[in-house]
Amino acid sequence: MNICCIGAGYVGGPTMAMIALKCPDIQVTVVDMNAARIAAWNAGELPVFEPGLEAIVTKVRGRNLHFSTDVAGGIKNGDLIFVCVNTPTKTYGVGAGRAADLRYIESVARTIAEHADRAKIIVEKSTIPVKTAESISTILMANTRNLKFQVLSNPEFLAEGTAVADLENPDRVLIGGERTPEGSKAVQILADVYARWVPRARIITTNLWSSELSKLVANAFLAQRISSINSISALCEATGADVDEVANAIGKDSRIGPKFLKASVGFGGSCFQKDILNLVYLCEKFGLPEVAQYWEQVVSMNDYQKRRFSTLIVRELFNTVADKKIAILGFAFKKDTNDTRESAAISTCRDLLSEHANLAIYDPKVSADDIRKDVLGEGDSPRLTIARDAYAAAQGAHAIVVLTEWDEFKTLDYARIFAGMPKPAFIFDGRNILDLNALNSIGFRAFGIGRKH
Repeated sequence: MNICCIGAGYVGGPTMAMIALKCPDIQVTVVDMNAARIAAWNAGELPVFEPGLEAIVTKVRGRNLHFSTDVAGGIKNGDLIFVCVNTPTKTYGVGAGRAADLRYIESVARTIAEHADRAKIIVEKSTIPVKTAESISTILMANTRNLKFQVLSNPEFLAEGTAVADLENPDRVLIGGERTPEGSKAVQILADVYARWVPRARIITTNLWSSELSKLVANAFLAQRISSINSISALCEATGADVDEVANAIGKDSRIGPKFLKASVGFGGSCFQKDILNLVYLCEKFGLPEVAQYWEQVVSMNDYQKRRFSTLIVRELFNTVADKKIAILGFAFKKDTNDTRESAAISTCRDLLSEHANLAIYDPKVSADDIRKDVLGEGDSPRLTIARDAYAAAQGAHAIVVLTEWDEFKTLDYARIFAGMPKPAFIFDGRNILDLNALNSIGFRAFGIGRKH
């Protein structure tokens, strides 16, 4: 069997590396038109940072895992074609700000139709709105010579930072297909690939539409939990309750559970906000305004939490941060990834720059170019500098702001850092990873999320 994956990003690269590792008899080719990205996968620093990923890629690359810009060749040789392209939120036209932009999905469908010379199984791996498989099938049928394609939905449920572990030991693998003999056969072929290492009981099969919708709903439910605990963090600060203690207490209830109850400055990443807004748009499209308003509030609460944190920083620094140095520790949206999409750090940095603060930003995995582009776009600012490490960022800073829960930030020598800061020295923990009592004993004025200030 030959597998072709179109798209060498956060989903395609790690997923195909794991399939190649677990299925040494299957030839796996990842194709992408971005030559620089393909070159990075083939040699040098991988474009995607995930713990354990580089070791897997090094082991199977050149054996049965290949990275190429030859999209046409990959399609012609592939029996299974995975579609792993970006589906960002539309910024224009009907559904702007909510609906998924499916131009890349359509482009891939037309490219497959152009180069396929026999029937293929097309696997949707990208996060897409329900009924997208129908669009892909329509394009393929209209542009091929009576070839019969099967389109399957196989959404990814990877958490960035733990993608390798999630691929190796998934909670479930979801495969949706048409309820026809041909559809069932295609589903079985894909299920047999995963069954090389995933127990059959964890491989769930559904119809196409259930599978497509399940991805959006799963992310919406997870984001809802974060927004729920973040809303309570504001109440905790007002009443003297501790949000971590509240989360621990309610998380002991087996009906609730402890996961995704960690209060923070807000959720980020490529999926949560995009998928909720897509879900909102679908609800509106199908005439369900009350349902749309319900889910939209999850995003509104997340935006509120980010604004609230920026306001706290300005307020505590005597209502002005103008010309004050602020050290930003962490820029990725979560630890163990170099992904910055929708990171809470972006909005916090922009808020502080709008108040004329001077920012020194340090992140162990995000490049200086990516940080500047995310915060400033195509512009530049003398108020933003990139620090070589956390100590350099904090030297001479009026305040430290922790925005990513990198483990190294838990073990910094804060007494040393305090000695090099103007007094009073402030620290704002946007991830609740630090011991505020210990920091206060050093002399800091320390603040967290969901704790009375």
